Amino acid sequence: MKKLSTRLLISLFVAVSCLSLDLKAQNSEQSQRLSEKQQGLIPIAAYTAIGDLQSLKPALHNGLDSGLTVNEIKEAMVHLYAYAGFPRSIRGLNTFMEVLEEREANGIQDERGPEASPINDDRSKYERGVETLYELTGSDWGNPESGYGAFAPAIDRFLKEHLFADLFERDVLTYAQRELVVISILSSLDGVEPMLGSHFNLSLNVGFTPGQLKEFVGVIESTLGEEKAATAQSVLDNVLDNRSD
Repeated sequence: MKKLSTRLLISLFVAVSCLSLDLKAQNSEQSQRLSEKQQGLIPIAAYTAIGDLQSLKPALHNGLDSGLTVNEIKEAMVHLYAYAGFPRSIRGLNTFMEVLEEREANGIQDERGPEASPINDDRSKYERGVETLYELTGSDWGNPESGYGAFAPAIDRFLKEHLFADLFERDVLTYAQRELVVISILSSLDGVEPMLGSHFNLSLNVGFTPGQLKEFVGVIESTLGEEKAATAQSVLDNVLDNRSD
């Protein structure tokens, strides 16, 4: 009887241990999935970038319902203009205004969220942009000696002073959210695969896992179709292969 009780206790201990390990594995897997807010941001950025305003409207409703604030979506559309142009950004913002009016008419009060904090930094915007790039990449991006930045110094200055200072410093969106917006935009555009690869790398640098980026490609497929998803997957595979070397 005593041996039976001991065996029973051991069996129970083993069963509980296995259950605990299984739950930990499930929690770890879930923590590495894209959140509902992150999934909601992808089609908003993609549809805005290609000017598909008819599809953008339900995507905006879904994004708000998933917990994105009004200011987060506005900021994503403002950030978008640096990659897809003012016309796409402005048309997206106008569509967003229509959606908010519809929701308010239906008694839905969406959370506005915080505004951008003031920037208190005496350094030049160029210096701040260089620092942001260092935070994102781990590399020094001072005055370029070759490449497009040396060929056209103006665009190097605009890139660092405006994109990586004026825009990236705004704290309405995190670096991770901004990179998710950027890879969504670039996945929707043709002929920008080198830039998409660079931003997949930046996405990994700011905390996304390979699994989350593969899940991202799945959202792109349901948003933009198999062809765009296949291109994004090919670029991502190349990035992951090079990082593992």
